Amino acid sequence: MEFSQGLISAAYIVAALLFIFSLSGLSKQETAETGNWYGITGMAVALIATIADPRVENYLVILIAMSVGAFIGLHLAKKVEMTQMPELVAILHSFVGLAAVLVGFNSYFEMDHSLLLNLTDTQQMATNIHLVEVFLGVFIGAVTFTGSIVAFAKLRGVISSSALMLPHRHKLNLVAGIITFVLLVSFVQSGGDVNALYFMTFIALVFGWHLVASIGGADMPVVVSMLNSYSGWAAAAAGFMLNNDLLIVTGALVGSSGAILSYIMCKAMNRSFISVIAGGFGTDVVIDNDTDYGDHVEVNVDAVADLLSAAKSVIITPGYGMAVAQAQYPVYELTRVLKEKGIDVRFAIHPVAGRLPGHMNVLLAEAKVPYDIVLSMDEINEDFPKTDVVLVIGANDTVNPAAAEDPTSPIAGMPVLEVWNAKQVIVFKRSMSTGYAGVQNPLFFKDNTQMLFGDAKDSVDKILKAL
Repeated sequence: MEFSQGLISAAYIVAALLFIFSLSGLSKQETAETGNWYGITGMAVALIATIADPRVENYLVILIAMSVGAFIGLHLAKKVEMTQMPELVAILHSFVGLAAVLVGFNSYFEMDHSLLLNLTDTQQMATNIHLVEVFLGVFIGAVTFTGSIVAFAKLRGVISSSALMLPHRHKLNLVAGIITFVLLVSFVQSGGDVNALYFMTFIALVFGWHLVASIGGADMPVVVSMLNSYSGWAAAAAGFMLNNDLLIVTGALVGSSGAILSYIMCKAMNRSFISVIAGGFGTDVVIDNDTDYGDHVEVNVDAVADLLSAAKSVIITPGYGMAVAQAQYPVYELTRVLKEKGIDVRFAIHPVAGRLPGHMNVLLAEAKVPYDIVLSMDEINEDFPKTDVVLVIGANDTVNPAAAEDPTSPIAGMPVLEVWNAKQVIVFKRSMSTGYAGVQNPLFFKDNTQMLFGDAKDSVDKILKAL
């Protein structure tokens, strides 16, 4: 069934508004579920309106493709654990990039190149604009595609999370950018030389790979949000090529919100936004893990239970280790038991805790931890000196005092949760190994810190029994 162009345009406006409501809802934990439903409804409206467009043909192929995609998506969604969410997001970004590349080439080959001769000035300008759209769409899509695959591989542990340190890597990126610009000019002036498009695509694929490979593991939360932004701009470019207003608006929303989130993450890590997206800047510092900080002190479960029972205020600081151990459920039970004893319990969340922006918030919400006791770093940092016990569960780099005390540290200047200011700190860890950034943590050796070794879920369960 076909609808008028006016009705389709109206549906696109409704869908765009729903996407905006979705982003607004997702900005707070309390309204996140509603925001998701806005997004789902908006996407349903967008799909129906697009399929009903008079320009769309061969509905059977479209419906078969959608059915296959929906089946794969539902299957993966049921299998993927919350700990695997960051790499799932990364690989989904690669699909957006690949789609933009395919749309770009399809748009190029759909042009009737025999009619590009003897064009009027207006026609020539329109053709040049379209060629620029094709070129930029393919470039952004190709960079997003390979960059997202590398991010997926790093998060998955398939390749090393450390930064790739090629000689003259910044100069290589600069040369790639200059060659790409020259190819763009050549592509437009020649009326669409396909060889320039092919050559640029190859450079963009390599550039995307090198861009993310050159960024170290500590910056992966920024990389994920940065790739989210790239995928948005790739979608917007595809919208221009397809003359689809909604795709342009949606891509711009995703691209701009991803860029803003990346900026916020960089601020939280004391990283330069331009340096991170350029790839590999700030990785020239040599990590020194040979410094002797003294001996650490171990503690057992019963002693931790006694310490918690005697406390008036407790702050729990979760990290990726909690996610891996699936400890969020017993942590919620621990919170409930302590609150029943009249103990004030709150959670402190660093902006880059985990492997994805908001990762810890989602895990805690999944375990039914009340939103009002989950506080951000800026909200809770001043309260640590007044806190009796801090439980650091699986966090490492986000609670590292070297960021504030050691100007030579690779994470120097990065705002962290100042847990060491509390009266007692209990660190839940499997071993004394370094965190994702590969930097030793002096917190483990401080006088008011004790180490509780073992699986975080098992340790919390034992503390609950002791309590």
